[in-house]
Amino acid sequence: MSTPLDDAALQEMLARAFPGRRATLDRHVRLSAGASRLTVALDATVEGRPERLILQIDADTPASPDGEATATPRFLGVAGQAAVLQRAAAAGAPVPPVVWADPSGDVLAAPALLSARIDGETLPRRILRDPALAGARARFAADCGRILAAVHRAEVDGLDLPAPDPLDALRRSLDETGEPRPAFELAYAWLVEHRPAPGAVALVHGDFRLGNLIVGPDGVRAVLDWELAHLGDPLEDLGWLCSIAWRFGEALPVGGMGQRDELYAAYQAAGGDPVDPAAARWWETFAALSWGVICMRQARRHLSGASRSMELAAIGRRVCESEWDLLGLLPSPASTPDPGRRPRPAPTAQPDPAAQPDPTGGLHGRPTAGELLDAVAEWLEGDIGPRVGEEHRFHVRVATNVLRTVVRELALGPSQSAANDARLAALGYPDDAALASAIRSGALEPGKDAQVRAAIETEVTDRLAVANPRYLEQRAPSA
Repeated sequence: MSTPLDDAALQEMLARAFPGRRATLDRHVRLSAGASRLTVALDATVEGRPERLILQIDADTPASPDGEATATPRFLGVAGQAAVLQRAAAAGAPVPPVVWADPSGDVLAAPALLSARIDGETLPRRILRDPALAGARARFAADCGRILAAVHRAEVDGLDLPAPDPLDALRRSLDETGEPRPAFELAYAWLVEHRPAPGAVALVHGDFRLGNLIVGPDGVRAVLDWELAHLGDPLEDLGWLCSIAWRFGEALPVGGMGQRDELYAAYQAAGGDPVDPAAARWWETFAALSWGVICMRQARRHLSGASRSMELAAIGRRVCESEWDLLGLLPSPASTPDPGRRPRPAPTAQPDPAAQPDPTGGLHGRPTAGELLDAVAEWLEGDIGPRVGEEHRFHVRVATNVLRTVVRELALGPSQSAANDARLAALGYPDDAALASAIRSGALEPGKDAQVRAAIETEVTDRLAVANPRYLEQRAPSA
């Protein structure tokens, strides 16, 4: 982004934001520079009073790695977000007050939005664990129900918002990844077959979850990140909030802190339409598939060179977590037990620490490639991680996890690949692409549903044994 952020430009912005008042810039700190916007925290003094502000500046519209139009939801620019924030606030939703908006980009060379900065915590793991936030955790589900009821009753007339068909957009987005995933094809086919009747069209936040909420000891204080707001079914927000991905390893379905019944009751008591639990669970399944596709697309940004990033590369290996979640949410074929009530298949191969391929290490000697990676991971985890700040500590954890993943793949990958090839061949498919295509077209041979499902479950289990074996220990995701 070429947007100038020198003090003179920011001072000019403050003069526009507070006309006729003496406003001076005290400091500014860049918080992030994502695909759709740059975010900056500012401290200013206006007529002798401190003002704590957040500035968001539009980036270029994200494009696919090959430059073609994508099915990614349209990011709202700052003008659209300002209008949505004002409508949501008028309906009673807690949002950061809009201070100033510049849709033309005259001041900072790009459209910009200035809003008040709200105190509180946004990091999910702190919200889930900080003793000072115990009261907020207890009321989290009810808070979210009341807030979403307000969001969904906001006036939408005159707002220039997209209104995509969710399944059509998801189909295009999945196809654009170019990566065959039989488990995702099973999930998509189920979503098409069991799609509920649409609810009333309303303002939908589009990414309502931990990480986009400011939380204090008194509860949820503000809803952030409205760039994916659109018109759609209100249950989309409730299903997204309850998605397994946004529980951060905790058991309770509403952000890891509350029960669905609490959420639905508070939502309805605050004026939301009655919630059909079956329809809400459909949206949870939709959310699990959507998140898996997002992970694939994020990894593709790294692989294409559009945005080289260790974190984006690592997220590509989290796709199998969504596959696992979906297999727990989907009913099994009639001839097999419910996957949420039976043990998952064991990985097809286990590393044997006592068995070295060659005591000498072979051509390249000892330490082997896996042992070298293990040594680096131990150094990062034991020596570097404790010495760095929280921001860098996160990246140390990501790097350590990447190295451990490669170590496990070196140990397990060859035997897993051979076993998967044999399973597919026994079903009559040369590879995953052929199986995914057969599922999508409805061309599976009669009576093979159970065998196909078992093969896919074993394949996903093997992927998780490499990418994140701890995920295999979690309770059945359908609970």
